[in-house]
Amino acid sequence: MTDILRYADALAILGCEQSRLVELTDFAATVARTGWARAGVARPATGLLDLRSDIVGYTEDVVRRSGRRGRGGNRFTRTRRLAATHAVLVVSAYFEALGEARLPVELDRLDHVRHPGSEPAEKFAALVESLLLAPLPMPEPHRPYAETRQAVRQVYERMSQALTTYTRGLPVWGELSAGDRTRLPILLDDGPATQALRIYDEDYRLLSVDSPEFGMWSLVTEPQPLGTGLSRVARLLAELAPPRVGDRPMIHLVRLAATALDLPVMAGGTAPEDVTLPLLGEGYISPRCRVAEMTREATPAAKSWWEGRRELPDAEAFLVGHLTSLSATQAPLVLLGEPGSGKTKLTEVLAARLAGSEFLPIRVELGDVAADSAVPSQIDQGLRNVLGEEARLEDLVGTGDGALPVIMLDGFDELIQAAHASRYDYLEQIQEFQLGQYRAGRPVAVIVTGRTVVADQVRFPEGVLALQLRPFEEDQVRRWLDIWDQTNHAVLARHDRTPLTAEVALAQGELATQPLLLLLLALYDATGNTVRRDGPPIGRAQLYESLIRDFAQREVAKDAATADLSPARLRALVDRELVQLGVVALSMFARGRAVATEAALDRDLAALCGQAHGDADGWARRATRRFFFVHRTETGPPADRVRCYEFLHVTFAEFLVGWLAVHAVRELVRRHDLIESELAAAPAQDLDDDLLHAVISFSCLAERGPTVGFAVELMAALPAELRARAGELLSTLLRESLHERRRRSFTGFEPVHHPVTRRLAAYSANLTLLRVAAATEPVRVSELLRDPDPLARWTSFAHLWRSQLGDDGWAGLLAALPAHRVSTGGERDILLGGAGQAPEPTGLSWWFDHRPRRQATLLRHRTRALAERPYLLNVDTDLLADLLADEADLPLVLRPSGEVASGARLVHELLTREPGAAGKRVALYLDTIAAVTAPGAPANGRLLGLIAHAVTLDGTALPFADRGRILSDLLHGGTDHALLRPLVESMIAERFESWESLVKAGIPEDVLRKIHSP
Repeated sequence: MTDILRYADALAILGCEQSRLVELTDFAATVARTGWARAGVARPATGLLDLRSDIVGYTEDVVRRSGRRGRGGNRFTRTRRLAATHAVLVVSAYFEALGEARLPVELDRLDHVRHPGSEPAEKFAALVESLLLAPLPMPEPHRPYAETRQAVRQVYERMSQALTTYTRGLPVWGELSAGDRTRLPILLDDGPATQALRIYDEDYRLLSVDSPEFGMWSLVTEPQPLGTGLSRVARLLAELAPPRVGDRPMIHLVRLAATALDLPVMAGGTAPEDVTLPLLGEGYISPRCRVAEMTREATPAAKSWWEGRRELPDAEAFLVGHLTSLSATQAPLVLLGEPGSGKTKLTEVLAARLAGSEFLPIRVELGDVAADSAVPSQIDQGLRNVLGEEARLEDLVGTGDGALPVIMLDGFDELIQAAHASRYDYLEQIQEFQLGQYRAGRPVAVIVTGRTVVADQVRFPEGVLALQLRPFEEDQVRRWLDIWDQTNHAVLARHDRTPLTAEVALAQGELATQPLLLLLLALYDATGNTVRRDGPPIGRAQLYESLIRDFAQREVAKDAATADLSPARLRALVDRELVQLGVVALSMFARGRAVATEAALDRDLAALCGQAHGDADGWARRATRRFFFVHRTETGPPADRVRCYEFLHVTFAEFLVGWLAVHAVRELVRRHDLIESELAAAPAQDLDDDLLHAVISFSCLAERGPTVGFAVELMAALPAELRARAGELLSTLLRESLHERRRRSFTGFEPVHHPVTRRLAAYSANLTLLRVAAATEPVRVSELLRDPDPLARWTSFAHLWRSQLGDDGWAGLLAALPAHRVSTGGERDILLGGAGQAPEPTGLSWWFDHRPRRQATLLRHRTRALAERPYLLNVDTDLLADLLADEADLPLVLRPSGEVASGARLVHELLTREPGAAGKRVALYLDTIAAVTAPGAPANGRLLGLIAHAVTLDGTALPFADRGRILSDLLHGGTDHALLRPLVESMIAERFESWESLVKAGIPEDVLRKIHSP
């Protein structure tokens, strides 16, 4: 629950003219700030009875005038007044109920004015502070009214406790009988709070009727019929205020830029001739969402974390409620979803709906701005891209006549990928920007969109709201296909075809649940009713390839000099078109950007696709003019504006990069088949891998999960014989991939100037990924490398990858290449890949030699490696156990179960953990510490130090609060402060406020300073 206003703040916002109330709150604030002795203020003449009369009377006046007050001023002014009115109602309800309560003492006897002296006055000041200066809860559109009501009840209980404390400090307390002194706190806790809630309920209902936006500040629990184009957003906003007219020129241009409802759902390119794309305002199905309030322990990047989170019955009402609330100007709303779930389209439609209201929508495509620039600069760049001229947000707000800016920062996943430095604090920077604008009198609301999978690469400020776009459900699929049928029935009927039916689409499973994939499925089916319910499900890669090939084939047929093309020739021409598009995608992928300039594409296309064919338009225009999924944008100041290109959706680029990599593998096999039979087993130096090297040596395919997923799916679809030959050649290339090659082609293709080590790492890692994808069963490292010491060689590869591929490449490699440790006949090996094969949670293996004199170094390095969990490298846990067993001074420990275990065994269990079991691990830590520090246990300093080391290595795999609890137990168990320092420093480095969090966990601040001091 967000605490926003105090009663005193509400009086200021509403312009309270009752001097006694204002003077009393000022008096209490002064005493609270400086203390009674130093306040230097006179004792107030107002007592508790007068305070009640003033509060109740003022509320009657405010409620009577709320309609006139609520409708005056601009959007944000009305929002603040409504919030203030709610705060006044919360407090007034309690004082009204207090006057009706049957207490054993009259209120006038509790007035400090009846008891001369400074002490009662001081206590009255403390009471006023508790009643009128404490934060009050606000309704929020992601919470049901019942939760707001419960928070208000807690306020009333706190007020009753404050009143009880005040009464006990008055002389009248001693005049009460023993029974009355017992009854008074009970009656205060029960009577006023319960009656106040009834009054609050009625006031809330009346305020909701008078002010419709206030009614939407609590979660709307009634599901609404499926709508299109967020039409209810427009209707709800129109109920709050009439449409705006007569904007100034710059504002008018911004609003015009947001009107996308009359454009096709995939605007920017040319649709197939025999289909019609629905318009965005008609074809956009209102989404279903889950909502969650972020905490430090939240893991929104994990799909499983969202299970059980609150679903929004009415997402449109939530959006209106959020944007008309104070919280919208205090922190960003984060919109997460899978690729193709409709994040960008939602911002486009919402911007169009807001354009005619009291809001000023400003969409900023983060892929088109400088990734490393500050948030205000990114917004100004976005305005420049929209308006075609220099513009500043401050100037725009100044001419907006009170319209509330709603800034939509679309695609922070693209920004993170393109940034040269970490943007882990990006959301915090946005919140700081909002608070700065609020203090400057220019409040703004911000919505940020991004892929769910990258949500772990930004830190969420405490309390920030995140929405997760849900996949389509059956009724949404049917509704969208009804729109598709209405749009295309007549068009397709001329070709003796019928639009895709819901039954056929739903049989395809996942392809029908994401808006983009459903559109592509409908387009694919429109080419010849090729999707059938009784046929095998279509894979995602198959859908993309079939659709793109179909469009390419149509264009090739148009350009061909003769219609008598042989199937082989036609396929070759289509492949050439796809290669060109793949190079466009690769050029962007290697640069880590979703856009590329025309000059860069001209250079890269010429380098990989051969010399230009004399096309006056140039390579870039020739490659990108054909298909509806590529469009052109122009960015930069007018004086030096450059032409840029981007795909209409990033998944097209991800598919084409994966397709180009597999195409290069096919070319490798084809060229190998052309050499003489006696060279069939030729070494890698004789294999023509130049194209493959050019395609996969700049970036690890696993940097983008969908890219490597497309490549794996395409490799699996190759004929068995081709896959087998590809596997052999890829293995040969991998074994020689780090050795120098004297001559290579395509050296002119260099979208990014990487060091040689980076390119070697990307090339060898991608060879490994493709080799495993070509196999029908897990691949043994020993057979893959054929080295006298294959595990040592494997370790050297992994070290190269870890050091050169960056965090995204390394993390993607771990996710895309599961590894499993095996031992057969005493020989250790590693299996790569395999369906359902769980990744190993442990890390480096066979890193150093095993000589006893190096055991301490081995233990230190191996346990550190466990924290990184690079299961590609595979820890030798048997060796780790041997090393720990040699620590003879680790004592035996009596477990709570009665089992006697060696200290080495306990530490071994902590260091060789399984992932995803944080709760069990926390319990294991606490039980182990309890056993080690139990009365009568032997000396345990070394063992506690190793436990502290294990907690440090676990890092964020354990919730922050649990690590604080473990740290507290280690501290009270007598662990040496020096051994706890790495753990404390890692927790402080992880969080801005962790010092305060640790103090709250029960660790004395002076002890923390000793631990954390250099």
